[in-house]
Amino acid sequence: MSSLVSSPADRLHGLDALRGGALLLGVVLHAALAYFPVTIWIVPDSQTSPVAGALFFAIHLFRMTTFFLLAGLFAHMMLGRRGLGGFLKDRLSRIAGPLLVFWAPLFAGFVAVLIWMAVIANGGTMPEAPPPPPMTVDNFPLTHLWFLWVLLILYAGWLLLRLPLGLADRGGRLADRLTGALIGPWTPAVLAAPLAIALHLTPDWIAFFGIPTPDTGLVPNPAALTAFGTAFAAGVLLDRRRDLLDRIARLWAPFTVMALGTGTAAFVLSGGATPDLTPAADPAVKAGMAALYAFAVFAATFAAVALVLRFAAGVSPVRRYLADASYWIYIVHLPLVMVGQVLLLGLDWPWWVKLAAVVAGSTAIALASYELLIRHSFMGRWLNGRRVPWRRSAPAPVPVPAE
Repeated sequence: MSSLVSSPADRLHGLDALRGGALLLGVVLHAALAYFPVTIWIVPDSQTSPVAGALFFAIHLFRMTTFFLLAGLFAHMMLGRRGLGGFLKDRLSRIAGPLLVFWAPLFAGFVAVLIWMAVIANGGTMPEAPPPPPMTVDNFPLTHLWFLWVLLILYAGWLLLRLPLGLADRGGRLADRLTGALIGPWTPAVLAAPLAIALHLTPDWIAFFGIPTPDTGLVPNPAALTAFGTAFAAGVLLDRRRDLLDRIARLWAPFTVMALGTGTAAFVLSGGATPDLTPAADPAVKAGMAALYAFAVFAATFAAVALVLRFAAGVSPVRRYLADASYWIYIVHLPLVMVGQVLLLGLDWPWWVKLAAVVAGSTAIALASYELLIRHSFMGRWLNGRRVPWRRSAPAPVPVPAE
């Protein structure tokens, strides 16, 4: 295997594609909610399957910790390349900007589907309902754009800690040595320890749902902040020690075995085919489940990173295109997914056909809008940092008259 070590300015194509894949898996995850074996979603379908629950569990286990680990790595890379001023300008434009611009119309779409479902449930007429409570810091509905808000919090925390940590460890030599000691077969256990404690301390924690999604309220729940903060910090440290990516790639087999083993055990113990959605009452059982789930989270995260580094680290035009498109697709996908789920409610199709249709339809619409409206316009520069010009066909050759 060729070395994965590169200069800080080089693009890590495989990891960039993995970050995009983590976002695209969100489309599948949200589409699968309608076909869960128990009702947990605002658009519940009559066609359900335990497989849909297993699919949700597997994706939710590692998707966002992987995303935040890569976000930390790429944030450190950008800071080194652009400096503090350039980093702040880029993040405010490409992270804070989309959150401010797109939250309102996407929330309106979310509410429209809620009203649509209420009308369907009420026999075609709008039911009377009390007005919603006013939005506060505690109940603000971030929807699926919560990851942008959490990213901004992590950026701020990291930048604030850089100065005191830099003064305590000049040159970062201690941090680099600790990072070298961190990476090995023991990595998931070390990183899982804070998350295990946070999950155990989470009131009414439901093991099947793992890390509670911080989609409501402007103060993320401690378990989510611990999980994503730990992953983000690990990514920052890994960019300082880019040479350790080779070591991670070589550990793809043990990481994968650990992820499959502990992930399967966590799935089975949390109910498996019939998810147990009641909080664990016994503190000892809760502590054991929290430790097992936290270990599975970081084993799966590092398995995903290692597999990509080992088998998909090279340049791929298709992966690069999808990685570029994934940000826009994720931003707009949820209302599209929900509309698709509602439109298929009355059809007697198998659940997996409906799931495939919702995923394919919403992705196709989002991808078409990306190509036609985003990629080649100022929006592409805003969201992706670059605008790709439209390709112009080569002019036809001028015939040369025969002599």
